[in-house]
Amino acid sequence: MVTMTPLTGVVALALAAVHVSAGHVRSFRVIPRSYWLSMAGGASVAYVFVHVLPELEGGTILQSVPLLAGFLERHVYLVALVGFALFYGLERLARESGRNADVRSDTNASIFWIHIGAFTAYNALIGYLLVHREQPGAVGLALYATAMGLHFVVNDYGFRDHHRETYDRIGRWVLAIAVVAGWGIGINTHVDEAVVNTLFAFLAGGVILNVIKEELPEERRSRFWAFAVGAGCYSAILLLV
Repeated sequence: MVTMTPLTGVVALALAAVHVSAGHVRSFRVIPRSYWLSMAGGASVAYVFVHVLPELEGGTILQSVPLLAGFLERHVYLVALVGFALFYGLERLARESGRNADVRSDTNASIFWIHIGAFTAYNALIGYLLVHREQPGAVGLALYATAMGLHFVVNDYGFRDHHRETYDRIGRWVLAIAVVAGWGIGINTHVDEAVVNTLFAFLAGGVILNVIKEELPEERRSRFWAFAVGAGCYSAILLLV
């Protein structure tokens, strides 16, 4: 059901602006990793574990596939696992290409577009789910938008680390447009609740991987205390509203 169309449109533009402007925050580029980035990552992961996954027990489109009937009890987590594994593969691809000093420029360009292409679909999904959320209303929109905005900050840092000036020149604009395009598709389509659940499960897996991959590498020198504070504070907010 499409609701709060003008407000979700404003939020879509605000999320797009995160990708356009996050690179101008110099404190995000320092090593050790900015504690704000770690807090943002903790908050977005908390949203997945505390809010998204518990809300997805109503079923997914896997229920319509008879051969998967035996897996219905775990189907939400299977879809989340697919999202996790897909983005893990993309991250490995990007990292391996970055390690090869003799890789050709056209190969680098191919890796860039594969990486950006996958996240274009990912951002479009996030924009789409602004309209078709599992929890309607202004509070649900605020919680979702805050978590995804923080998640975009984390993703933006990772893209800039991988692709540098190419991301600043092209990538950030593509990802920003994708959010608004996804919202536009959302306001013009209506889908079953099971489809929304499936999309949210896939998004959950992607969010978890994309945050953790930025926190774990030793060279990031991430701040666990900040990650824990972000996760704890946002969990408390989610449990109280």
